[in-house]
Amino acid sequence: MSDRERMYQLLDTVPDNKIAYIIGYIQRLTVEKSEEPNSDTLAAFAEVDEMKRTGSGQRFHDLDDLWASLEE
Repeated sequence: MSDRERMYQLLDTVPDNKIAYIIGYIQRLTVEKSEEPNSDTLAAFAEVDEMKRTGSGQRFHDLDDLWASLEE
């Protein structure tokens, strides 16, 4: 029995309420991921590099400070 035939055999035993998990997993296997960051990601990297270089940017001592800043 080939691996593909074995997969089909196992798939027939998966309960209907779990088929969505199998579909999602297989879909992720069929999509090639790009290793190249997009322009938004590159811009964010550059922004962080600039913040490190200049010492600018907001800093938080703990999560409470972070959450409080998001509520403002």
